[in-house]
Amino acid sequence: MTSVCVFCGSATGANPAFAAAAHEVGTELARRKLALVYGGGRVGLMGAVASAALGAGGTVVGVIPRALSAKEIAFDEATELIVVESMHARKALMADRADAFVALPGGFGTLDELFEILTWAQLRIHAKPVALLNVAGFFTPLLAWLDQVVAAGLLKPKHRELVIVADTVPELLDRLAAFTPPAAVRKWDDAPPPP
Repeated sequence: MTSVCVFCGSATGANPAFAAAAHEVGTELARRKLALVYGGGRVGLMGAVASAALGAGGTVVGVIPRALSAKEIAFDEATELIVVESMHARKALMADRADAFVALPGGFGTLDELFEILTWAQLRIHAKPVALLNVAGFFTPLLAWLDQVVAAGLLKPKHRELVIVADTVPELLDRLAAFTPPAAVRKWDDAPPPP
């Protein structure tokens, strides 16, 4: 593992613990000589993680759509800033450039990125680890919902296990480093035949 993609909010949120966690993630990535791959913004939690990584001597790769870059929210100080034409291109390039994925608190965009990369793992498009840093219990309701989806028979338990969860940054990065891809589980195994 040489690079970690971080999905997180373009706002800092109401809880100061969110920005503190973003700063710690960026700092610890740099300390472990892991490049940060992220959405390229200089605002919110995105800006906090990138500034911390760069400030600690790390490598920062930002990927931002032209429309957002034009609004002057791009982190021009990034080691490498890649401007792409669409959100789809952004997600695809971040996926290609990263060896692992981490979600910090965020809104629709963060969840869009998280669930797309989890779906790709489920479909075996990639075999990279995907983790949540459960800052101040932020993701606890989401994790309960995933358990409900399993109980409803709409998600296989083995696919639910694709989501790594940690409460601290060192635990999170240690678990990513120790990740071994699970054996393939076909999504449609045990599906009843169509009527």
